[in-house]
Amino acid sequence: MNAAGDGGLADRLRTAILSLELMPGEGLSERGLESLLGASRTPIRAALMRLENEGLTRREGRGWQVTPIDLAEIRAVMEYREAVEAAVVEHAVERAEDAELTALGALAQVHHHHDDEEVGLQDGSDFHLALARLSRNPFLTEAMAGALTRLSRTRWLEVRTPESRAQARTEHMQIAAAVADRDAPAARQLVVQHSRGTRDRLLASLEAERRRLRGRGLSIIESSAAPPSLRAV
Repeated sequence: MNAAGDGGLADRLRTAILSLELMPGEGLSERGLESLLGASRTPIRAALMRLENEGLTRREGRGWQVTPIDLAEIRAVMEYREAVEAAVVEHAVERAEDAELTALGALAQVHHHHDDEEVGLQDGSDFHLALARLSRNPFLTEAMAGALTRLSRTRWLEVRTPESRAQARTEHMQIAAAVADRDAPAARQLVVQHSRGTRDRLLASLEAERRRLRGRGLSIIESSAAPPSLRAV
């Protein structure tokens, strides 16, 4: 299979993992994926290795496993995302054009009266990536995209309720307004509060539901590399 085909397999597997169709902790076999994906073992192995580099799969004995949700990793990635986005808004305030900031405000409100979990997740990603692009720094944009990818599975859980989606939209609108006002300190404080609030809500939900979700096949672990807790803003 050509490179484009291999990439398509990785995309299909990634979608299945991020949408929780393939559950964290679920065992994967190359033979089983052959029938599921209609491909031979060599491109399947290449796709699994690619997703291993993204932290979505890992080797388990002679087979493979969907990487379990790691609470320590969530804290670490959220800490990283916070640092990235704090830098993003500093630069966006200085570099973005007025028309771009108006468009960002509109993006924060899109689908305000009609959304669901999938729409809420996509709108959140679109907002944070659009904001990152306004920094005019492709490395910050790439860093934000990578953080959102690593958090995608758990962000599905965080957008389950209309209340959580409404809160995220409100916070996005506040961030967009502060950047449009060219108020870097306020924008920075708002992205920090948004990041930490999202982290705390998500971790509290995962901790409370760890036993129930494990019963449905969802593996949640706590690695030993947990960073110290962040102080509230």
